[in-house]
Amino acid sequence: MMLLTLGNHFVKRCSQSSWLGIRFFWTPEKDMSMHCHHESFFAAESHDFLLTGNRKVPLSSVDEKTTSVLFFFSSNWCRPCRKFTPLLIDLYNSINNTTTKKLEIIFVSYDKDESTFTEYHKLMPWLSAPFNSSLHKRLLHQYSIGRIPALISSTSYGKAVGEDIVRLVEDYGVDAFPFSAQRNEELKIMDFEKLQRGSLVDLLGSKTRDHVISKDGSKVLIASLIGKTIGLYFGANWCPPCLSFTTILSQAYNEIHRLKKGEFEVIFVSTDRDEEEFKQSIHDMPWLAIPYSENDRRDISRIFGVKGIPRLVILGSDGRTLEVDGRAMVCSYGAKAFPFTPTRVTELEMEIRKEGEELPEHIMDYRHSHMLKLDRTKAYVCDLCKTRGKFWVFSCDECDFDVHPSCVQKNNIIVKCQAITRSPPLLHV
Repeated sequence: MMLLTLGNHFVKRCSQSSWLGIRFFWTPEKDMSMHCHHESFFAAESHDFLLTGNRKVPLSSVDEKTTSVLFFFSSNWCRPCRKFTPLLIDLYNSINNTTTKKLEIIFVSYDKDESTFTEYHKLMPWLSAPFNSSLHKRLLHQYSIGRIPALISSTSYGKAVGEDIVRLVEDYGVDAFPFSAQRNEELKIMDFEKLQRGSLVDLLGSKTRDHVISKDGSKVLIASLIGKTIGLYFGANWCPPCLSFTTILSQAYNEIHRLKKGEFEVIFVSTDRDEEEFKQSIHDMPWLAIPYSENDRRDISRIFGVKGIPRLVILGSDGRTLEVDGRAMVCSYGAKAFPFTPTRVTELEMEIRKEGEELPEHIMDYRHSHMLKLDRTKAYVCDLCKTRGKFWVFSCDECDFDVHPSCVQKNNIIVKCQAITRSPPLLHV
């Protein structure tokens, strides 16, 4: 038996009860190549039990040979913790109902008082360490917990992944079990291979689903979309930027369908909080959607590395990723960006540059008292026709006044600077 000092308390090393352990990697300062792997458990006189509901459970109640154990650092006052807990409950129940290797979780509370801890633990089907602030602080320090929620492996089963398991659970769910480094690497390789194959059915479907849906709920086979350019739109009804982009994308989508019918499709991948929000999202969308299935939507978002919304990923006709920032292309060029290839962007930029070269650098307009200068901008609202514009604009350096070049031209009031003296008198109103 080996005693390790941890603060003012002792940690015992014991091979028979190593499941409730402190696992860490120790690297001597003089020899960075040596890694000592300590697996031990603390069993001070007042902490030789765990809690399940109102009952005390002895430390020996969990068999490490058949059970993988995780420490769950969490708190009732933490919003991300409360959001993550239901997901973890589903994973815990699923694993213990379907796999031979069982999972046990030990809740380590970061709550401010015992009553809050008790209320929070009532929601959990797993065990808990006794409410003891000193003990919890030692565990937080030992595992270098910088934020919560956090899930850390505490068993000798498999190898630690070297990172917080919360991300693995959020990204892969039950598939991440037993949360080993080997399993983590296997999942990453599977995602990479799926992305490289470019099979729409594999990317957008699942073992139990071979279709997407329209807003009225009718099913469309994924196989029928093969050969089309696909836009995967990641968004949500609660996200204001998504609502704005949905309007822009709808305009482009409808225009592309008018000119290139059957060549382009958008599929909505929802990050809405519930199915009711999902229904609100697709209500005004003219395109298709992945059904509201947590696993399917999570998997697609993970495979394409989506970390924020709104996001539009463009897949080419071969099913492979063509553009990861389709949103910028649509916002910049609208329907003209189709088929969203680098070659098409180059063509558009040449057209825009040519259009600018044919416009005068300055104009005078009888409806404005200052000289207007030609400029390029992403977006603006014309002060004459009150509609949106992009690319080229005649604007005033002295005040907030912008005009479409087309509005100036159609009213035949362009006056080039070098020809001002030969022009008719300007009328100012």
